[in-house]
Formats: sequence, C-alpha cells, structure tokens
Amino acid sequence: MTTDSKYQAAERFADWLAMRVHKDASGADVTCLETRPQGRFWLGRLAPEIEIRSHDLGDRAERLEPCAVGLRILPNKKTEPISISGRASFAVWRREPSKDWVKFGPIEVEFEAELDLDSSAEVRLEEPFKQALEAAELGGGLSAAISLQSGRLRDGRRDLTVTLVNTSDPDDPKADDYAKARMFECTLEVEDPGTEDFLLESLPDSFRYDRRVPAWGINAGVERNPSGFKTSDMPRADRKRPRFWNIDNQTPPDLRFETLSTDPLPSLEALIGAHAAWGALAWDEEIVLGDETNDERRTEFKKEKALFDLEAERLQEGLKALHSDAQLAKAFRFMNEAMILAARGRYDGWRPFQIGFLLANIKSCRGEEADLVDIVWFATGGGKTETYLGLIVTAALFDRMRGKTTGVTAWSRFPLRLLSLQQTQRFANALAAAEIVRRRRDLGGDPFGLGFLVGDGSTPNKIPSDGKSGPWDPSNSGLANKLRMLKACPFCRDEGLKMKFNRRYWRVEHKCTNNDCDWGTNAPLPIHVVDTEIWRNLPTVIVGTLDKAAGIAMQANMKGMIGAPRGVCSEPQHGHTYAPRYGRRNGCLVPDCEAAIEELPQSPELYGLTYRLQDELHLLRDSLGAVDAHYEALLDHLQEALSGHAPKILASSATLSGYERQSDVLYNRAARVFPHPEPQVGQGFWSGDTEQDMRRFLAVAPRGQTIEYALDRMVVSLQSAIRLAINEPERVTEEANVEATYLPFLVGLYGTNVVYGNTLRDLDAVVRSAATQWGDIPAPRPQVTSLTGRTVFEEVANTLERLEAPEADFSNRIHVVAASSMMSHGVDVDRLNVMVMLGLPLTTAEFIQATARVGRRWPALAFIVHKIGRERDASIYRAFPKYVSQGDRFVEPIPITGRSRRVLERTIPGLAFARILMLHEHLADRTVWKAYGLKEYIQKVPDFKIDEAKKVCELLGYDDAASEALKAEVEAWYERWLQRIDDPANSNKWSTELGLPALGPMRSLRDVAEQVEVRGKDPS
Repeated sequence: MTTDSKYQAAERFADWLAMRVHKDASGADVTCLETRPQGRFWLGRLAPEIEIRSHDLGDRAERLEPCAVGLRILPNKKTEPISISGRASFAVWRREPSKDWVKFGPIEVEFEAELDLDSSAEVRLEEPFKQALEAAELGGGLSAAISLQSGRLRDGRRDLTVTLVNTSDPDDPKADDYAKARMFECTLEVEDPGTEDFLLESLPDSFRYDRRVPAWGINAGVERNPSGFKTSDMPRADRKRPRFWNIDNQTPPDLRFETLSTDPLPSLEALIGAHAAWGALAWDEEIVLGDETNDERRTEFKKEKALFDLEAERLQEGLKALHSDAQLAKAFRFMNEAMILAARGRYDGWRPFQIGFLLANIKSCRGEEADLVDIVWFATGGGKTETYLGLIVTAALFDRMRGKTTGVTAWSRFPLRLLSLQQTQRFANALAAAEIVRRRRDLGGDPFGLGFLVGDGSTPNKIPSDGKSGPWDPSNSGLANKLRMLKACPFCRDEGLKMKFNRRYWRVEHKCTNNDCDWGTNAPLPIHVVDTEIWRNLPTVIVGTLDKAAGIAMQANMKGMIGAPRGVCSEPQHGHTYAPRYGRRNGCLVPDCEAAIEELPQSPELYGLTYRLQDELHLLRDSLGAVDAHYEALLDHLQEALSGHAPKILASSATLSGYERQSDVLYNRAARVFPHPEPQVGQGFWSGDTEQDMRRFLAVAPRGQTIEYALDRMVVSLQSAIRLAINEPERVTEEANVEATYLPFLVGLYGTNVVYGNTLRDLDAVVRSAATQWGDIPAPRPQVTSLTGRTVFEEVANTLERLEAPEADFSNRIHVVAASSMMSHGVDVDRLNVMVMLGLPLTTAEFIQATARVGRRWPALAFIVHKIGRERDASIYRAFPKYVSQGDRFVEPIPITGRSRRVLERTIPGLAFARILMLHEHLADRTVWKAYGLKEYIQKVPDFKIDEAKKVCELLGYDDAASEALKAEVEAWYERWLQRIDDPANSNKWSTELGLPALGPMRSLRDVAEQVEVRGKDPS
C-alpha cells in the first residue's frame, strides 16, 4: 500500500459514508417501511404549503419543515422575457392494506415557462405535476407546483426565485394514507438561462477574497453543474490539505535538522531568497489588481503589501543576527541537534513556515522586541507547537551560554482547565532532547526540566504533611500514580515509567525503568507536577492553564517564575527557598526543613522569564479576557521590578479578527502575525492547497424532526456502515470502490465518531441515546465515552490513550466520543476523522478549532447539524460554502475591555496583595501573610496608601483623562482597606481577609462569576 493509494481509498470511503448518511436520512435506499415515513425521514421532505403557511410559528415553521425547496438566481437579462426550464422530482409514500408503507417514485417532472422579469406576480406551473401524479395513480390530495417569481434587488436588478412547492391538501380524507400529504426526496434542477453572480454582502470587499455566489438556495443548498443548478439536501464545502512548499519548479531549501545543526546559513539564505522572489511576483500590484479601479482595494493592497515587506525584513534581520552573534548561532545549531533526537525519525526537518517564524523571532531569545506580541497564525495541524518549542529550546540553550544556570525560560499557558496530555508529552520530549545536547555540549547548569502547573483538581498545590486525609494524602499508596503526566519517558520513549512519592525529598517522581535510557541516571526525570516542587526546582519550561496566574497574589512562592527567590536551601535537592511561613522558618518548601539558606547561584536579574506563551489567544475574551488583562499587566510590572525586563509575549490564534485591539487590551503591546496572509487565499509562499481533500463539511438541517432525532439517526447510519464494512466486505468494496485490503485500515480511521456539543445538556442526551435510541446498530453495541470539563483527569488520559492506540478487537474500541469545547484544543489523534457537530458553536473561532480535531492526517467528514430554528444557524446554512471557505472573515471581533469598573472590583485585591507578597515582604523582614504582620508593616511605611494606589494605576495604564473615574476607584479601595486595617475591632487572622467583605484575591482567573471568601488556613 502506498500512502497516495491509501489516501485515495480514504477519500472514497469518506464519500461512501456521507452517501450512506444522506440515503438513510432521505429514504433514497428504502422502498418499504413498517412505520410512518414522516416519523423516519428527516431530509428532502416537504410539508403541505397550507399547513406551514397557517402555522403559529410563522417563518420559523418554514425553516423547521419547509413546504418548498428551490433556488434564487440573477438573470443577466434586464427587461426582455426569460425562458426557464428544468426538472423536479419527488417520492410519495402510501400505506397499503397490509399496513406497510410503500414508496412510489421518484416521480420526475420536466417544466418550461416564460417569465416577464419586470412583473413581480407569481407564476405557478401545476399541470405537469397533476398529470404525473395521475399517471402514477396517486391520490390523497397530492399536488405540487413550480413557483416562479421575480424580485428587485437594492441596486435595481431583478432576480428570479424558482421553487418546487408541495400544494397538497392535508385535509383530504385519504391524506393520512399518504404520510399526511408529505413529499420526500424532493429535488429541483434549473437550466442556466444566463446568469450573473450575487455578492455575499455580509463580508466586506477585499482584493483577497471572492465574494461571488452563483445562486442562493431556498431551504437547501445549491450545486452548480455544467448545465445549470441543482438543489442539495446537504450543502457541501471542502477544505484541501495544504502543502508546505508552494513554489513549483523550484527545489525547496534543505531544512533538515541535520543540515541546520551543522551549517544552517546557506539553507536559510536560500529560503529568504525564495521568499523575496515569490513576493516580487505575488505582491506585484499590476499582476494582482490588473485594471482594478476600486480605490479602496488598491489602498488595502498597498497596506497589506507593506506588511509583507516587513515580514521579509524580519527574516533578513534574523539571518543577520545569526551571522553576527556566535552564541545565538550556536544555540540555533544545538537546537536543531536536539530536534533530531526529539523527532526520532518521525520527521527529519522543518516546514518552511516554522523556520520562517524562528528566524523572524530569533532576536527575542536575547530579550529583544519585548514590546511586541508575536502571533503565529497557521492552520491547525501545521506544526505550531513544534515551532514554539524550537524557539523555546533555542532560548534555553542560549540562556545557559549567557550564564543563566537555573530558572524558568518560558511559561506556556493554555486557556482551558484541562491541558492536553499530548501537548505535555511534546514539551517533555523536546526538553529531554535539549538536555541530552546540553550535557553533550557541556553547557553546565541545571538539567532542562518541565513543570506542569494546572488547577488543584488535576494536580496538587502541595503534598500536605499534617496527616490530614484528602486527595493528595502522602500516605495514600496510589498518590503518585494519580499524578503521572507522561505516557512515556521523554528520553527513550519507553512507557515503563514508575511513579513514586519520595518522602525524603518530598517529591512526586517519574522514574524510567529502561536500563538503556538516554537519561542515564537513577535520578527521577526532571518532570515536576506539584506546585511547590515547581517553585523549588524552577524547571526550564512551565506548561499549564491560564487560571494559575491568579496565584501570584496568593503564593509568595510564585516569585521564582518572575524574579529571584530568597535563596537556595543547603540541603541537597531541596531547591530554592522563599518567604518564611509557619512550619518553614527558613522558607524551604520541604516540610520541617530547618537547614541553612545559601546565596543564589546566579544574578537575580537572570531569573526573569524570556517568554510568556499564550495558546489559543482568541479564547481570552469577555470577562476572562478582561480579568486576565489586569493580571498580565501585573505580571509584567512585577517582573520588570524584580528582574529589570518584561518577557516577550508569544501567542497562537485561530483568527486574525481584532487581534490588534485584543493584544493592546491584554498586554498593552502592539501585535503582529506570522505568516502574513497571502494575496490569493490558498496560494501563499509558506503553504498552498493541494488537490487532496482534508475536510469535507456537510451542512445538515433536519426537516420535520428534532435535532436530537437527526443526530441519533446519523450515528446509527455511520456506525452501521462501519459494521457493514466488517461483516460484508465484498459489498462495501463495490459500493465504495475501494480494495478489500484497505478495509481494516479504513475501519480504524472512520470507526470512531466525535459528537461535538455546545452544551453539557446536549452531550448528556447523546450518552442517554446510546442506551435507548441506537438499537438499530448491529452488534457490537457502541461504546461511548465523554470528554468534557467534567471528565476527571485520569479518564481523559485513558480515553486519549485508547483513541491513539485502539484495541485490536473492534468491539472493545471506543466508537463514539461525546465532546465539549475541552476537546477543541490540543487533541491531536489521527484516527478521529468523523465529527457530528450538534448545532453551530457560538463563535466561528470555536467552529474552526473544533472541526480541526478531525482530518489531522486523513480526509475527514464534518457534519454540521444546524439548529435551523435559530436565525444565526439559518443564515449560515444559506451561505455555508462561503462560511467554510472564508471562515476567518466570519470570526467575530474579540469582545474585550480593560477598563471596566466591575472587573477592577474583582482584580484589585489580587493586584494589591501581589505587590505586597512579591515586592514588600522582603522589605518587611517578616511574614506579612498574617494580618498583624501586615498591619505593623504598613504603619511603618509613610505614604503607603498613596504610593500603592499610584503604582496600581500605573500598571493598569490609568494615565489619561478617560481613566479618572477608575483611578478614583483604586484610591477609594485603598482608603477603605486601610480603614479596615486600622479598625481595632478587625480581628481577622489572614491579611487577605482585610480586603473588602467577601472580595479577597481571586484564586483562579475563572472566578469571575462568583467570588467566595477564603477562611481558616494559610493559603500560601
């Protein structure tokens, strides 16, 4: 089997699956039923016009169960009469005396008419249908008509609507025997009379995009064929698989890791030269615009070309930096040496865009350009994570060369509660490879390590030593296994990891049992999953969820992530120390340690981060984004105060819509994207479309049935088809036109369906349906699992492992995954190639991200089941192909504000206490976490209230007239707070309780909807 032949077989098999779903939904393959057809079929059916027109739901009733199907075209004739011809077909079901239902049809009717476009009067053709129904001896009040009607557009032109209408009489005495006068498998074809294209007016004009639409569907999609137009029950849009060298007749530069690890400059120069040569033609104004007279298009083109020129300039600057900076060039070469080890033969080099991003940002390894946010914008699955890792590893190696022997280089944050274990493994693999190179090249310093910093529900803030029971009780023998965060050893990929809780050093250990492991030591792997361990060891890279940023106001120990800790414990392997607390008088985070404190091994300024990375930037919106903006400003402010410099912000995003404003609000920085969008969509320098299908999107609008019913039938169709491929391979090979030898491979690719829901209620219904509504699926009974925010961490890990390495016996595999947005980021499983999306997500960005979970390597099907009663779903259904092909343009601008009084109320306690913990506590020379300590310190500091209010206003950017009211809020908060501190009646134990009632520092950035006061124990 060649890869190309397997891919072609997969494309054909996916087409066959889509056909099976359509035929099952419309009844095209069924001729006899024991049950009523109106209760069984939910596509291609038409209800009687009189019934829908008189319905209480009005226009919504027409969307839920139409009485007409057709299309709207724009004739290129202006005044003279126009001739219209075409064909309509439908099927009719009749109940026989045996009580079974029998199908008649398809009944095909050809029609022809002449219409005066200047007249708005409706023309109906009924006689051809009357004759066809009489010839078929079908009664029951059945009748149909072709409706033709001209309308006037806003620009004065006349369009033409052609529809097939069910004009049957539902009150006819025999209508019940004719499925309540409903018609099925209804289609309409119209010969092209000479038409112009419509313009998609919901999108702005642009030189990049084609807004033309040949025809609009009426309660259907429209497909254009050589002779005209035809309605479609499932509007379709295809996304092609990209290629990553898009210059024909030119050999790509040698971007293999091996080449770049020895002599990278010739290859990089060739890449930059090809980029410049391509740009000279692709961005030539006359070639792109020709005789374009639209001034707005020309202005837009010039602006965009200037941004491309800046991209080219950045590439040149990166190359110059490698030429002139020997240490940076060495770090780049060593990084590529590490990538050879990390890839382990799965791939042997970079894609051009990855090297482009590295070159464009290579100077940031030296701390340059921290005033800019750099966003990588590339198709999901293109390799963004590896691109980040290349830059991070380069910076980490460069850090060792410049004297940073320990501490964090990068903090990578993901916006969801459950960080993908796949992402964690990838980070660990890259850092393990870098560690081998560090030792091989004798760079010195601590081993490169990885920290896993997520919410307390998944990993502990600390392992308690007080003997209290709880999920993280050290006496629990299963504690360590619950905290296994890697599938395999990152050094040797052996899956025989042994988990242990080491009471001597008070740490959770991942230990490799492979005697030939490249780690080459009996020491635990440099992987840290407990918060206190992370702060003690300060691993090179920390990955985690965005929520933990709020800890900066609750945990004095987070200081090591942005600045220098207090010192280093003299006891071996105890690591860095922080502010003293009860039970740790010397600040060591190992319980009951009283060892002496030693000086830091490096300059305090070196402890500051080089990078803060934000994955899926577009998800930082609304209240979450507004709150995070305050904490981003706080983190910058504290790192500048402690280390003398702010970190570089790197981000990835699924959308470019509004990124400039979002970056300004979130980070108070200008932003730029890489790569810059190409002048012709799908034909850029860094990637271009191939002929291979990547994802086939099929819009589904259930007719006369609920969306839940339609979903159940689709799962039944898909799962039954897979079992048919197993049980009747000869039939399937003929129907799908694939060789029998491919079927086991295809069953593996398409045997698992993802049902993506926007609400937990929808997904709960899917799980219930598995037990009650999927009885038509042949054995084996489908196994269903859930991946939602409620799924416990261990179950997520187990599910992902089963999906990646399925059981040999098909009956034991996972067949259906009910997934929420938790799955839409970072889950990369090649076997997931069929998705049924239950209603459109609220945002287009989520639509793009969620559907990208399928088709990572093989052609995929994405069925989008529209909740057609909703106006937004109905609107997108009408323009579905454009919605998919130009999805980036439909992405809504990110709603976010940094100047909200309500947000300030939530964040100011955290901002205030973070400054106390990070900047004031060492000046107090005593703990300020207890209330009396803070009181005594503040009383000794002149102008504390004025200075602190001023600093908070400065870090939030409240420095103009528009911010006067917010500045007053900050000053008023400090005034009230200090009054409470001075109140003799205030007997609170903890300093966080001295804030306003029930409004202490946030424990998580997601604590926006509800805040609770924390009492009873020291949260540090």
